[in-house]
Amino acid sequence: MSVELSKEIWDELKRYVNVVDRAEAAETLVSVLIDNDVDADEIKTVFKSDSEVKRALASYLKDHEDDDDEDEDDDNDDKDDQDDHY
Repeated sequence: MSVELSKEIWDELKRYVNVVDRAEAAETLVSVLIDNDVDADEIKTVFKSDSEVKRALASYLKDHEDDDDEDEDDDNDDKDDQDDHY
């Protein structure tokens, strides 16, 4: 499914989602798109006029950037542990 079709579906369905639940719905949309190999830049471009999706994408990228930083820290810790054994 194209990201353009996803936007069209989102635009049609979001009016049925309570306003208080839209942020979570947008987060789910972003997660599904990313999990299906849609590039974050493409999501940003296609959903440029949708504040909920843009916010959800920014949050997703920040959360996963933090995860990547933690993974790097874990890798460095493992390397440090190995160096201590020599």
